[in-house]
Amino acid sequence: MSPLDVPHELVSRIIELHRSAVVRWHEQNVDNPHEGLLQIVCQQHQYNYLLWHEEDVARSRDVGDERIAAVKRAIDRLNQQRNDWIERIDEGLLAALDAAGIQPTDGARLNTETPGSTIDRLSILSLRIYHLDEQLARDDAGEDHRHKVRQRLAICQVQLQDLSASLAELLDDLAAGRKRLKVYRQLKMYNDPTLNPHLYQPAGRQSAGERQAAASLAGS
Repeated sequence: MSPLDVPHELVSRIIELHRSAVVRWHEQNVDNPHEGLLQIVCQQHQYNYLLWHEEDVARSRDVGDERIAAVKRAIDRLNQQRNDWIERIDEGLLAALDAAGIQPTDGARLNTETPGSTIDRLSILSLRIYHLDEQLARDDAGEDHRHKVRQRLAICQVQLQDLSASLAELLDDLAAGRKRLKVYRQLKMYNDPTLNPHLYQPAGRQSAGERQAAASLAGS
């Protein structure tokens, strides 16, 4: 059975995977009990989970420079892995389409966003909803804070419904051949020692763009 046989059921399973994993990982180490396409989705979700919490540390006011530097490097690494696994989700879906013998019809159009990118957004949304729920449960927060959180949660729930419906529609179009899927490579440059000038140029040498960025920071 292809994971694309019933697109809305696949989307429901992905949303539940995201939701339950976030709850579970706050109580134990990250794990991945899934197989096939959902295993890829879960792995990508892990990188978003770890990235979310490193981003929180990066904004802490009581953490030293050495710790912040380590966190920034971890953020770079996790963001690279997050994007790599968005591509793997799309590759998994392409493999499922190929295994099912599904080919796009003549004139089938591309979508501006791939299913992997939408699943990434749903992953981040599940993290946002979990942490907003945490804010509602704070004993030290007043009613104004809770009101703001409830407003944001309502927006998140609408976004979840909209994204879920759009993803199911896209998967249905792909399964029917009405749309075609291509894997778009992120081609991140900052982690590549042959493409990032700070990694291959002699120390102290700056490009015009880097000088402008430094001047902008100095004037802010």
